[in-house]
Amino acid sequence: MRVDDSEHPPSDGGPGPDATTDDPVLVRRAQIRRWSELGQRVGYLCFGLGVLLFVVAFALQFPVWLVVTIVVVFVFGSSVLLPGIIFGYAAKAADAEDRGERFGY
Repeated sequence: MRVDDSEHPPSDGGPGPDATTDDPVLVRRAQIRRWSELGQRVGYLCFGLGVLLFVVAFALQFPVWLVVTIVVVFVFGSSVLLPGIIFGYAAKAADAEDRGERFGY
């Protein structure tokens, strides 16, 4: 359903409310941004969990099952966090390029 842009004028000078639903590139970019944010949250959560498990393992004198769990949590967190960060920066750079701004990190 398309909303008439005259009913909802853009407040920031940007595109109207349905601009992202009209352009498949912007729709896909928003989807990538959501997935990258989720990947970053899960990745950082895994790192936090790994640190917490390390403290627990230290108190329990590093049982083997807990060390293996810590390694698995860090490997999984890294494999989720890395693409999340890369695709997040790519989406931000594409947005800045669309606005005609220089984007650099």
